Amino acid sequence: MKFNTICFDCDSTLSTIEGIDELAKRAGLGDEMAALTDAAMNGTVSLEAVYGQRLALIKPNKDSIDWLSELYIAEQVTGVKEVFAQLLAQGRHVHIISGGLRPAILPLARWLGLTETHVHAVDIYFNDDGSYDHYEQNSPLARNGGKADIVRQLTGSGSLAMIGDGNTDMEAKQAGAFVIGFGGVVDRPIVRKLADVFIAEADLKRVLDYL
Repeated sequence: MKFNTICFDCDSTLSTIEGIDELAKRAGLGDEMAALTDAAMNGTVSLEAVYGQRLALIKPNKDSIDWLSELYIAEQVTGVKEVFAQLLAQGRHVHIISGGLRPAILPLARWLGLTETHVHAVDIYFNDDGSYDHYEQNSPLARNGGKADIVRQLTGSGSLAMIGDGNTDMEAKQAGAFVIGFGGVVDRPIVRKLADVFIAEADLKRVLDYL
């Protein structure tokens, strides 16, 4: 067993969608938002430069977050259920580390067998009528370098691997993680360049060869 702790990104890794982009499409802001997301995931702009801007434009309400949580599960990546089942059966410590919105990711995490304490994402808050209020601005996952910070908190349980599709996932290397780039949904040149291992196939079960 190479790694005691296995961490996964969510968007374009566990699910084929980018959650913030789907919320933007629902709000009629799709093209503009997709360009911002792509720039952040390719490392051409900082995550913190676009995070609050995207949410301020979209203003996602509680209904839209509930809708997104169902979409994450419906658009799951091939093999994801089997990967989580195998790793958990082996007693591995499995986590999701995502710059996505925590309330939307939690149902997917529960479906995959994780407890809420193993989900690291950005919280979002609503007014009494369900309208958007604000997000967790001090979350490390709303800025560059945040995933490395979370990884440092988790490395006490042994060697750690991080799997993801974007530049922010590659930053986990700064904290000593073995990083597997997953290009099965989006193939990013920066990830091919920086990952310790890169998987181009669309089946997540391929990561098991390296874990």
